[in-house]
Amino acid sequence: MRLLVGIGATGQGVFLVEGDEAWNLTAVDKRIGTDLQVLAEGGVDLDSLQALKGRATAEPLASVTPALPVEAPRKIICLGLNYVDHIKEGGYDVPTYPALFMRCTTSMIPAGAPMVRPSCSEQLDYEAELMVIIGKGGKHISEDNALDHVFGYTLFNDGSVREYQRKTHQWTPGKNFDATGPIGPIVVTPDELPKGAEGLKIESRVGTEILQSATTSDMLWSVARTIAAVSEFTTLESGDLLAMGTPPGVGHAKTPQRWLRPGEVVEVEIEGIGICANPIVAEEDVVSTEAAE
Repeated sequence: MRLLVGIGATGQGVFLVEGDEAWNLTAVDKRIGTDLQVLAEGGVDLDSLQALKGRATAEPLASVTPALPVEAPRKIICLGLNYVDHIKEGGYDVPTYPALFMRCTTSMIPAGAPMVRPSCSEQLDYEAELMVIIGKGGKHISEDNALDHVFGYTLFNDGSVREYQRKTHQWTPGKNFDATGPIGPIVVTPDELPKGAEGLKIESRVGTEILQSATTSDMLWSVARTIAAVSEFTTLESGDLLAMGTPPGVGHAKTPQRWLRPGEVVEVEIEGIGICANPIVAEEDVVSTEAAE
């Protein structure tokens, strides 16, 4: 099943997507809510969604403006080093425990929204990533049972301001600038993808320039292994987001370094899920536009 949270002719809601068409399920059943939180919690049976589609009105997928799949996730946990070649290009040792950090909600934006290069640094980098949306929560989840806790998979661009990421040993500043973390638009349920979303081609690009290209099978920590490790120290809850790390080819490791520039559109694509595309804008232009309004 392919789902999209967005705003269409029938209002904001959860859309069922098939091909180039979308059906606003929230418009015919308010219990669903306006994002995926209720579905992730199991508040509405996914098997009932096809029946709701028959009561909804189809509209062009292209006419639906994406919103965040989960509007207010309790936790956004990210893997920093999960592809061996990316670890090497960054000059790090291969870890024996996942390198984890957290992002705040103000850093997150939906697919299609402007990704903001801050005025204090030009070093805005891209990171194509698989993102996991947790369904059933839990603590001390075993690796064998971990995939039962996945609600769905989507796309993430872990936009990173490298100058600030490398100011200290803690990555928090560089990973949490406002409006640097695009997510979505399509969320795919596990039944439509290989087990653990393994073996999927993952790329980032600007226009015809391919920036990163790899496969999710290259991940050092699989989805199941990551869920098990994270749930050792925190209780995972429905709607939590796990970002699975990025493959090699990031801008700071290129010669010359390749930063995202205002006016460009950066795309992240994962086979079987879709494309997350966002224009790059300068913070100073956003500020001047807001002042003019």
